[in-house]
Parts: sequence; structure tokens; C-alpha cells
Amino acid sequence: MGPGEVFWERFGHDAIVVEDPRTGTRTNYNFGFFDMDEPGFLGRFVKGDMRYRLVALPLEEDMEYYRQVGRGARLQWLDLEPAQARALAAALAENARPENARYRYDYFTDNCATRVRDALDRALGGHLRKQLEGRSSGDTYRSEALRLASPQAWMWLAFDIGLGPYADRPLTRWQEDFLPRRLADDLRRVTGTSGRPLVAAEVELLPQRLPPEPAEQAPALWPWLLAGALAAAAILWLRTARPGLLAGLALGFWLLCGLLGLVLALGWAFTAHQAMWANRNLLLFNPLCLLLVPGGVALLYDRAPSPRFRTLLVAVAVLALLACLLLWLQSVPQRNGHWIALLLPIHAALARAWRRPAA
Repeated sequence: MGPGEVFWERFGHDAIVVEDPRTGTRTNYNFGFFDMDEPGFLGRFVKGDMRYRLVALPLEEDMEYYRQVGRGARLQWLDLEPAQARALAAALAENARPENARYRYDYFTDNCATRVRDALDRALGGHLRKQLEGRSSGDTYRSEALRLASPQAWMWLAFDIGLGPYADRPLTRWQEDFLPRRLADDLRRVTGTSGRPLVAAEVELLPQRLPPEPAEQAPALWPWLLAGALAAAAILWLRTARPGLLAGLALGFWLLCGLLGLVLALGWAFTAHQAMWANRNLLLFNPLCLLLVPGGVALLYDRAPSPRFRTLLVAVAVLALLACLLLWLQSVPQRNGHWIALLLPIHAALARAWRRPAA
């Protein structure tokens, strides 16, 4: 199924259809069901303990939603051996029983696509994984997440700021099949245990009326570096020309950085969101910026900040510089060079602007 407009639909979706050859009944085994009204849903979402479930329902009933919202759907008929097909159908029916249907959802490693992939691999006796495990296109969890989130700026920013170095390791094709379309593409390329192509036929069930998945785009560093340099120059000019305006802008900047950094720190320390852990953006969106807020308020009202204020300014700038060193020195660095290019000049300029009391 193609991507939708709601943020949890941006990555597309998939399921397994089982057709009963005696009756022609097509049952859709859909691993993507969740209930936001379920008690404790929000708390588990924040902690990284989401619960999804497998639901079996008639194919046409499941397709009705996609038809209404304009999401396309394609059906791949798989060339399984009869025994494999029967084993897969039986395993899905058992998995869909209420006592077995729920599972702990992970955005990258245990979702609707990986559940489909793993079910097919078990039916093929591990033959699918053997063909996909050693191959890589060089994509990462970050690059794929940013590509698919790009139509919604807030979602793009949340992924890019919130993902740590875990998301920057090159993926095998097996891992990259956490995305439904990537899995569909790979199924077209592999063979079954018989040596024949696994996909025997493919048909369009519904046309995609919404925009398709965004294409891959190579990120450019220079706009971020230019924006950071211009912002730093503006800070140094405003320090003498409009100190009150600079104090107000700096206060908002420190509040934003500090609050974002606090979210990153809490996500690392207290949640199971592994993709957020050890996030180097903590050195740029630094929680220490919240300690600069009282000094910013004093400057806004043309009062002298405490002596500690200038020490904190320098500490924040030095820690931002450390993010640059980590980017250069690590063998598998977090891909946050664009944020360094933007924010390091700003932190440095603010430290220089108030390095000593105004004359």
C-alpha cells in the first residue's frame, strides 16, 4: 500500500493475503493495527513500548479504507511450494488468534513490513534472508526516514534531530526491508526454494491518487553553513547596533535549544527508543542553554547577568565544537554535519558577543 497523508502512514504499509483455493476467499493478514484509545497508549508511545497487533480480515474490507483516502495498493502473487503456502497460512491464522496477535512495535526493526518479511522467510526456511543479508545499497535508517518524512517539515525535523548514531549505519537489504516498498522491490529480485522467481505475478488493486514516495536527494551542506555564518555575522552586528533585539532573539534561541536538548536527554536516559540513544545533537541543542535563560532575561531588561552567565556561554560553544570533533574522529559518525554547520557559528558568536560586559 502506498504512503498516506497522516504521519504514521508516510512510510506506506503491507500485509499478506491468503486465498483459499476452494472458496476463493481472500484473507488479509495485517500487522499494522493499533488503538490510540487503549489505556496507557500515550505513555507506552513515549517510553518506546508501543503495542501493535495482527488482524485477519477480508481483503476487500481492508482495501476499502485505502480506496477512500486515495492510497494505492498492489498485489504480488508469490510462487511458494504447496507445503510452504499451507504452512504460512496456518502460521498466520495461529498468529492472528487474540492471545497471539499483539507484539512490541519498533519503528525500524519490528513493524508491519518486518513482520511480513520474517513470516515469508520462515515459510521459505531462511532462503529469503540468505539472499538479502549480505547486500547493501548504502542507505541508512536516517536517510530512509528523512526521505519519506520530507513532505512534512515537522516530521523531517523530528527524525533528523531525534535520531542518534544508531540510525547512520549502512543497512543490508534485509534491514532496509523495514520499508514496505523496499520489501516489495526485493521480493521481485529474489527466488524461491525452487529456483524460480518468488513473485509469479503482480496486479494493481488500487491506483495511488496521493503523491507517491519522495525520491532520494543528496543533502547539501553549504546552505546550512551559509545560514550559520550569516546568523553569526548578524549577532555580532546586533550586539552593538540593537543589543535589546539581540537579547530577545538569543533568549528564544536558548529556550528552544535547551528544551529540545532536554527531550533528547530524557529520550536517551528513560525510554526504549534505541534510535535516540547517545545523540550527538545534545552538544548542539544543549540542555545547558536553559541555564542561560535568566541571563538572557537580565540582558533583555538591560541588566547585567551573573558572572556565571559568561562562563556558561563559553561552555556551550566549546561543547558545540566537540560535536565537530566527534564527526571527524568517529569511524561511523552521526550524520549531523549540517546541524553543526548551522549551530556552531551561532553558539560561538553568542559567546563572543557577551564575552565581557559592554563598555
